[in-house]
Amino acid sequence: MSMSTRFTPSNCSLRFTNPNLNRPSLSQLNPPPFTITFRSNTPAAAALTLNADQVPRLPVLAFCGGDGVNGGTGGNSGGGRRGGGGGEGEGEEDEEEIFEGNKGAAILALAAIGRSLESLPKDLAAAIEAGKIPGSVVLRYLELEKSAFFRWLLQFGGFKERLLADDLFLNKVFFECGVGIFTKTAAEYSKRKENFFNELEFVSANVLMAIVADFMLVYLPAPTVSLRPPISVNAGSIAKFFDACPDNAFQVALAGTSFSFLQRIGAIVGNGAKVFAVGTISSLVGTGVVNALINAKKAVDKSAADELETLPVVATSVGYGIYMGVSSNLRYQILAGVIEQRILEPLLHQHKLMLTAISFAVRTGNTFLGSLLWVDYCRWVGIQKAHEVE
Repeated sequence: MSMSTRFTPSNCSLRFTNPNLNRPSLSQLNPPPFTITFRSNTPAAAALTLNADQVPRLPVLAFCGGDGVNGGTGGNSGGGRRGGGGGEGEGEEDEEEIFEGNKGAAILALAAIGRSLESLPKDLAAAIEAGKIPGSVVLRYLELEKSAFFRWLLQFGGFKERLLADDLFLNKVFFECGVGIFTKTAAEYSKRKENFFNELEFVSANVLMAIVADFMLVYLPAPTVSLRPPISVNAGSIAKFFDACPDNAFQVALAGTSFSFLQRIGAIVGNGAKVFAVGTISSLVGTGVVNALINAKKAVDKSAADELETLPVVATSVGYGIYMGVSSNLRYQILAGVIEQRILEPLLHQHKLMLTAISFAVRTGNTFLGSLLWVDYCRWVGIQKAHEVE
């Protein structure tokens, strides 16, 4: 067997002092003879050849560029998600080295458990081939795949991208949806106090709208590991720009990927538009249900006809969409990208139980705060008016 490669001389060097590369599990292997030849791009340098007739043990060295988190200066290729730094010459060479390092580390992680690229989903295999994801992400996928439930969930692209970025993502969804109804009801009572029962129709509308939207508020701003293919070259410039933006404006970029300040602002704007749509639609559903209940009560109890008022559907829905697109969007992006990914995760990544508990507490507080702000916002814009206590 013979392998040949070329290298460019550099003033940098790497030295191993008395490395111990023996692995007992490989001690019985007896590979065929091989030759490795390194040829320099500089004519004056001679070729370096390594011959081996028999290697009783096979050491494996994996070289990876970047710091594993945010390395290289990206260039946006065809609207893909390599970031918007841009660069030529040495910058492009460094970027390619990082991608090759990512690919090598990922393939090495697969080889360690006897898996091949062909055994992975096509989008994940393509991302590995392109060097878009490091070996740590591949290891997380392999760990999640051990569970039958997660293996089923990983079939859905959106869940896969979010679980690869945060293995506690599903816990956070349960936190939001599970405690949402209690914290929002408590917040409504805290703000309305003695008017709580007089404004019960408003309370019901608020809680129902919030529960419908809770899932999307966790899902949309969550940091992701992008596995989507590059956008079509025929797409417009605006579509290419938003495709290159991260899902969370504050998320940590993987090695070989970088996001410009403008792209991170674009993440806030683009995500805000999505959350606005979710808020408006959920409000239409919630307000419609509440109005139906009010009309049903009026039909049964004629004396309550003067006391009960239906809610303005359009005004409430648009107002809720604006509130979610601005207040909720910013709060959840900061929560997921700054507080959890940049602060709590680095501090407590080896203490998952404590990390889960603190994340639960922080998200519960954020949900309660959102309910308080929503009541004030409704009264400020005139969507809902406070009832006077007699």
